[in-house]
Amino acid sequence: MIGNIYPDYMQGRTKKKPVVAFIGNPNVGKTELFNRFTGLKQHVGNWPGVTVEKKVGECKYHGVEFELVDLPGIYSLTPYAIDELIARNFIVEEKPDVVVDIINATNLERNLYLTLLLMEAEANVVIALNMWDIASKKGIKIDIKKLQELLGIPVVPTVAVTGEGIEKLKEEIVKAIKKRNRGIIYSYGKDIERRIDKIKKEIAKDEELVRKYPIRWLAIKILERDEKVMEIVSKSKYADEIIKAAGNDEMDTLLAEKRYEIISRIVKEVTKNDEQPWSFTDMLDHVFLHPVLGIPIFLAMLYAIFQFTFAFSAPFSDMINLFFEWLGDIASSIPNPMIASMLSDGVFAGVGSVLTFVPPIFSMFFALALLEDSGYLARAAFVMDRVMSKVGLHGKSFLPMIMGFGCNIPGILASRSIENKEDRIITVMINPLMSCSARLPVYVLIAGTVFSGAVAGAAVFSMYLLGVALAVFMAVLLRKLLFKGKPSLFILEMPNYVMPSIRKAAIHMWENGKWFIVKAGTFIFVVVLIVWAISVFPWDATDGGRIIENSYAAMFGRAVEPVFKPFGWPWQAGTALFFGFLAKEAIVGTFGAFLGSGGIRYALQNAGWFTPLTGFAYMAFVLIYFPCAATLAVMLREIKLKYTMITVAYTITLAFTVAAIIEFVGHLLGYT
Repeated sequence: MIGNIYPDYMQGRTKKKPVVAFIGNPNVGKTELFNRFTGLKQHVGNWPGVTVEKKVGECKYHGVEFELVDLPGIYSLTPYAIDELIARNFIVEEKPDVVVDIINATNLERNLYLTLLLMEAEANVVIALNMWDIASKKGIKIDIKKLQELLGIPVVPTVAVTGEGIEKLKEEIVKAIKKRNRGIIYSYGKDIERRIDKIKKEIAKDEELVRKYPIRWLAIKILERDEKVMEIVSKSKYADEIIKAAGNDEMDTLLAEKRYEIISRIVKEVTKNDEQPWSFTDMLDHVFLHPVLGIPIFLAMLYAIFQFTFAFSAPFSDMINLFFEWLGDIASSIPNPMIASMLSDGVFAGVGSVLTFVPPIFSMFFALALLEDSGYLARAAFVMDRVMSKVGLHGKSFLPMIMGFGCNIPGILASRSIENKEDRIITVMINPLMSCSARLPVYVLIAGTVFSGAVAGAAVFSMYLLGVALAVFMAVLLRKLLFKGKPSLFILEMPNYVMPSIRKAAIHMWENGKWFIVKAGTFIFVVVLIVWAISVFPWDATDGGRIIENSYAAMFGRAVEPVFKPFGWPWQAGTALFFGFLAKEAIVGTFGAFLGSGGIRYALQNAGWFTPLTGFAYMAFVLIYFPCAATLAVMLREIKLKYTMITVAYTITLAFTVAAIIEFVGHLLGYT
C-alpha cells in the first residue's frame, strides 16, 4: 500500500455494488455534479481545497445501483499534496469500476492532462464535459464525436447547475460498468517507449507488482522518479534490475512536455473558437483583479460583511436576550434558592448570553457563503497571493486563512491541499490567528459595551484585520527563523462569476453555524455550570452568590489577577480567559454567569470592567492568546508536538505584547 489513508469502510471491504469515482480539477463543478447524482446536501465551494477527503453516496439508474465516491479536486496524479495522494491511491489501488473525469469545457487543454494520466493508470474513464453552456457563450465549439475518437472513451456534455446531460452521463456510466472503456494510449516517441518497454520487462518478473499495479503506469512513474512508487519498487526482490533499466536521468519534465504536445494536437483538432466580445466575467475581473484596486476592494467587501453582521443581527440578538431575561425572571421565583440561582444566573444568564450571538455568527456565514458562491473568493486568493508570496506565504495559504474566519479547525485541515510541507506547516501555525466565529461573541459583547454605532462594527472588523496582519508578520518570522527558502508556486483556476444561490448560502450558513448552537447546549452548558458553581460556593460565605468576592472563583481570579492587572482588567476577566482556553465562547458564558440575569451587555456596562481602551486591548488578547483545546488537538495531529508547542509559546507571548502596545499607544494618545 502507498499509504493507509482510506476510511474504515474501504479497508478490506468486499464490493457489493459497482464503485464510481468522481474526479477532476478544482472549480469544474465536480461536487455540484455529485450532488445531482446523490441528492446529498453538500456545500459546493468555488476554490480548491474544499473537498479534502472522499465523500460517498449512492445512485440508481435503470435498475443498476452503484456507489459514488467524490475524490478531491486535483490537477494531476503526482502526490505532492495529501489530496493528490488520496485520489491516486484510490484510482490505482482500489480500482473503481468507473472513473468519471469532470472537465471544464472552457479550459480543455489544462483539464485533459489529468485525463491522460487516468488513462495511463488504466482507469475505466467516462468524461463529463461540464460547463458546456458557458463554453458555448464564449464561442468555444467542441467536436464531441472527434474527441471521443481521439481519446477512445465516452464524452458527455453536461451543465451541472441545471442538470443538463445528467441522464446521458448516467447511461454512459452504466454502459462502462458493463463494458470497460480502454481508452487510447498515446506514444511518447521511440526512445522513451523503448525505455518503458525495458522497465516493463523487468517489472513483469515480480508477480505481486503485476497483480497490484498497471505495469505501464508503474514503468512511467519509475522514469519520473515518483517518490512513492520508488518506495514500492525498492521492496521488490527485482528492485536493482528495475531501477537499472530505468537509467539515471529523471524524465518527469520531458514526459510532461510530451503529454502537453499530445493534448495540444487533440485540442487543435476538436475545438474552434469564435471571436467573442468581453464577457461579464472578463469585465469584473478587469476591476477585481486589478493590481492596485484588487486589495482595497477585497478589504471593502470584508468591511461591508462585518458591518452587515453587526447591524443586521442586532435586533435578533436583542430578542433572544429579552427571551432569556424573561426565563431568568421566572426561574428566580423558584422557592429553592440554589436551584433558582443555578437556572437564573447559571443556565439562562450563561448559556443565554452565548446564544444571543447566534444571529451575528449566522449572518457572517451567510454573507461569506454568498461571496464564495459568486466566484469572488477565488479571485481574492489570487489578489492576495501577490502580497503573500512577498512575505513568505503560499498563495493557497489564503484559502485556509479565510476558512479560519469560520473555524480554525477546517482552516487547518484545508492546508492539506498545499503541496510543500514547509508551506503547509507555516499555514497551520498561523491559522489560530484568524478570528474564528467563536471569538465573534466576545468582540460583539465588548465592542457593543464600550463603543457605539458604527464604531463598534469598525472595532470588530479591526480584529479580523489585526489577525491577518499578525499572521503575515508571523509567517515572515517563521520563514526566516525555521523555514528557509521561498514558497512554492501558486496555481489557481478561476471559476466563472455566477449569481449566488440564496438556498446554497442558507445551507452553508446552517451547516457551519449549527455547531455553535450544539456547542452552547452541550459543552458551553457544562462550562457555565462549573463557573456558576465556583462563583456561588461556598454557599453561606457568598450568601447564595450575592457576595462573589468570597467565592472559589474569586480565589482563583485573585491568584491570576497580578498577571492581568497592568492591563486594567478585573479578576473576572482573567478567570474568563482561563475558561476561554476550553472554548472561546466560554468567555461570554463566564461573564454571563458572573453578572447574572438581566441582560449581559447592560450588566457589563454597569459593572464598569472595561473602558474603550482596556476593552479594545482585551479583544486583541482574546484574538491572539491561545488556540482552543479542539484546535490544539487538530494541530498535534497535523504538525506534531514540536510546532504545536512553538505555536502555543508565540501566541501567548504575542498576546501580551500586542495588548501592552495597544494600551501604551492609547495612553500616549490620551485615552484611559
